Amino acid sequence: MQISHAKTSPLPRSQQLPLDLLPAFEAAARHLSFTEAGAELSLSQSAVSRQIQQLEAALGAQLFERRHRALALTEAGRIMQRAVGDSLERLRDAAARVRGASPVRRVAITSTPGFASLWLIPRLVRFTAAHPKVDVRISATLDILDLERSDIDVAVRLVPSSQGEGPLLFEEQVQPMCSPLLLRDPARPLRRPEDLAHHTLLAIDMQHHGDALTADWEPWLQVMGLPGVRMAGAVRFNHYTDAVAAAVAGQGVVIGRLPLLADLVKEGKLVAPLRGRAFSRRGYFVVPAPHAERNADAQAFVQWLLAEAEQAKAGGRSSSPPTAARPPRRA
Repeated sequence: MQISHAKTSPLPRSQQLPLDLLPAFEAAARHLSFTEAGAELSLSQSAVSRQIQQLEAALGAQLFERRHRALALTEAGRIMQRAVGDSLERLRDAAARVRGASPVRRVAITSTPGFASLWLIPRLVRFTAAHPKVDVRISATLDILDLERSDIDVAVRLVPSSQGEGPLLFEEQVQPMCSPLLLRDPARPLRRPEDLAHHTLLAIDMQHHGDALTADWEPWLQVMGLPGVRMAGAVRFNHYTDAVAAAVAGQGVVIGRLPLLADLVKEGKLVAPLRGRAFSRRGYFVVPAPHAERNADAQAFVQWLLAEAEQAKAGGRSSSPPTAARPPRRA
């Protein structure tokens, strides 16, 4: 037995099936209505009718019986409906498999709500513009998530500097901050630490952990040589971002965490009325998950984070006033 490998000659153009007419036929055969088929395909009834007539002319067979306000498939129409329906279904299945075979490009990040809202999200547009096909997912939480179990690629964690793992983005500095509106009240000056007694403390309620409302102020108080802080009252929040929003609205004084609030300071929404910054002995560290080594987009995100942090630090060095001496770092 001989097997011929000769190529089949293409059909003459006059005998080729006009594939662009098949969607109109399939819809009309399913609805048995040129009007409903046109509505589905965003075509007029007359346009669908013309396409069916062209298909019938190409096939040399009538596909529909035109009855009074009704359509019915002929035997030729039923044969074509089965063939066209099966072919379109197989094409849809093939397209679904092809789409599913394409790997989803995704980077999942976890960080504190304050870092996500105040520092990361305002800059994220630069990463997404450079990587438009990457799906970025952010889990903003105070919980320390297991990177493997949570399917997280990169964590940005605020921890004591002596306990940090992974590349350091930046160390945290603290300084009292408030809205410029608060400084316009001559009855309540805010030029010296003692003047805090006339203002409201905007604090994070961490008392369920045994911390005082002014726990975040301790590094600054030590640098300033102050035994404590006395204020007229306090408003407590569960999240740092809420306390910052209240400060921007002129409702009190918050301990400003830098560089998280650096953009708000540059925009003039917050000011530091009392000189002197203090290092909090905490830092923001980038912790990639072990599986992130196989994710090129996660690696690109880590490098982008580090570059953004360097740019932010360079801007801070060029524009910020001298700060108080930094306490010695623990070993």
